[in-house]
Order: sequence, then C-alpha cells, then structure tokens
Amino acid sequence: MFNKQVSPHTQGWIAPRVREIAPSGIRAFFDLTAGNNDIISLGVGEPDFKTPEHIRAACIRALERGETTYTPNSGLPELREEIARYLRTGFGLQYNAADEVIVTVGSSEALDLALRAFTAPGDEIIIPSPSYIAYSPIAHLNGGTLIEVETTAEQGFKLTAEALEKVITPRSKLLVLNFPSNPTGAVMSYEDWLPVAELVKQHNLLVLSDEIYAELTYDSRHVSIASLPGMQERTILISGFSKAFAMTGWRVGYACGSRVLLAAMLKIHQYTAMCAPVLGQIAALESLRSGLADKDRMKEVFRQRRTLFVEGLRTIGLECREPVGAFYAFPSIARTGMRSEEFALRLLQEAGVAAVPGHVFGSGGEGHIRCSYAASTAKLTEALERMEGFMKVKM
Repeated sequence: MFNKQVSPHTQGWIAPRVREIAPSGIRAFFDLTAGNNDIISLGVGEPDFKTPEHIRAACIRALERGETTYTPNSGLPELREEIARYLRTGFGLQYNAADEVIVTVGSSEALDLALRAFTAPGDEIIIPSPSYIAYSPIAHLNGGTLIEVETTAEQGFKLTAEALEKVITPRSKLLVLNFPSNPTGAVMSYEDWLPVAELVKQHNLLVLSDEIYAELTYDSRHVSIASLPGMQERTILISGFSKAFAMTGWRVGYACGSRVLLAAMLKIHQYTAMCAPVLGQIAALESLRSGLADKDRMKEVFRQRRTLFVEGLRTIGLECREPVGAFYAFPSIARTGMRSEEFALRLLQEAGVAAVPGHVFGSGGEGHIRCSYAASTAKLTEALERMEGFMKVKM
C-alpha cells in the first residue's frame, strides 16, 4: 500500500458542524481493544447473548421464501401492530399502529429523524448530564443549541424539576430523555415524572424519550413519561430491540407519537433509509410474538451480574450506586484523584480492562467511569480482580 497525498482543500469540503463534533468516545476505547484478546472490554453496551435461536430460524425461513424486498416506509404493518400491542399491554400506552408507529434503522435513526424534524437553528435542546453520548452531536448537527441539565449521584442521577427549571429559557424547545439511563442506570418513577411533566407542559416543550432500556428495570416496571396525563401528545417515544432482545446487529428500532409529528419524521425517513431491513423486521416480529420469555430470562441474568459487579466494585474501594435499570455500573473514581480519561487509559494499559471515561457522557459524568455488566460472569470476575490489583498499586 502507498500513502496518498491529502489535498489541502480536503478539510474545507467538510461541513463546519461535522468538523466541530468529536468521534465517539465509546468507540475510541473499543477500538483500542481490537485484536487484543487479553483485554476485558466493559466498554460497549452490547449483550453477550446470541439472538435466540427461534428468532434466527424465523429469518432463515423468510430468506428461503425469498422475502428480500422493500417494506412499506413505516415498516411491516404486522410489526407495527405488534409494537402497538406490546406498548399497550406492557406499559399502558395507546398508539394507532397505522400512523403513530414508524419502524426505523435502530433507535439511533429514530432519534436522528426526530431531531432533524423538530430542530431549527438556534432552538435550545435540553439534555440531562450525564447522558448517552449520541444526543449532543446529533443535536449539534441539526443546528440546535445544547443545554445541559445537571443530575447528581446524591439524587440517584434522576432528573428533577428544580434542575430543569433553572435551564429553561424562551428558546427552549426539546427535552431529550433517556430513562433507564445510559450511563448511570437511573430510573424515574411516576412520582418522579409528575413535576417534570408539569414543567414541560407549562413551557410547551417537546420531549424525545429514548426508552431503549425500558425492559431492563430491576425493581419496578418502567414508567414512560408519555403515560402521564397530557404528555403522549408532546412526546416522541423511541425504542428498539437491540438491548433487551439481544438484537444489536439487526438494526431495528421504532418511534411512536402523534400522527402529525410522525408524518414529519416519515418524510425524512422516506428520503434516507427508506425502510428498515426486512429480515430485521421479521426478527423483531418474531421476538414480540414468541420471544418475551427469552427477554425475561436474559434480564434475570443481568440482575445477577449487577449484584456481583456492584458489590465487587465496592469491595475494591470504588463507590458505586446500585443501578436500577439498563446494564451499566457508573462508579465514582474521585478517591483516586485522577480525571476519568486518565483513569480509564491507565486501567486499560496497566490492567487490561476497558471502561469508558465518564466525561464523554457530558460534564456531569466526570469523576466516574462506565462499566457494562453485559458480559459473562467469568469476565466480570476477572475484570474485578484486575481492577483490584490496579487500585492497590494506585492507592
């Protein structure tokens, strides 16, 4: 291979908003582990389970039947019906499958569609901190002005109306939510949502609620902010099949909301992705019809791993609140005196354990690292042993 000369004009061709965003901090640490089998990665939020066999088999049969065509832009009608039924029976939400549900290329596309459809330059987009790293750059790409609202470990990383009210201005338009939370594992109850919902209605905000971890709550049933009085009409609910159904590579998500709002998102979807992959949609359909027991089985394993890992972190001297949802621990590293990026780099280089530095999740994440416990018990145990040795040397 030979090195090509890079034209000095190359950077000028790249749109300013793209130049201004940083590459994914999670992927940066994931890439550092590539090809090194001795590194234990707790970095990427991906279940270590295979997609259940009956779901794979349903797709093989569909492939043999030649089901390889486009689907309607909104997704297979039968899948949209199952999604609406699933949300109704599982979370008490009422959506018309015909025009209030869109199947997307993962929940990531649903988020992008929503931010593109509803953001005008200068609109303020409020994002809790810490939160999933994709919200901020996608909002920036679509011309929004990013406003962080602080959540704290002392309050369980929950969003409070008091903190939210401090950042709302006349230009505030969207509130992006992610509960259960990546990276903190925080969960909001109905009582937690009530004052937040009243504030949202008072200031006429639109809510984008990323509920990809809705199924992974361990102490109570997930409560969507859309289920509160007057909130469904102003909420775009975003979710998918990647996490709870172990279907990350199938790339199937969905968005639900009012007919008018989804019609705006659908226009963009038609000109970009056109439709989610048909085999992924068939897999999603099978998971809703016959895979709920698989989902519950995997959730119970995550629960057991949570107990093992969080107790292990505390034993080695890292303070950690027990996550109530998702599959991430978010321990504090404050006692080490290190910034999160330094801690994560040294943990990787000196102990062979990859975790994500908390600062990549926003200013509220500094002083923490994110560790995924969606890994085998053996790997989690070995990671804790390595981390214990690292902590003894550093402290």
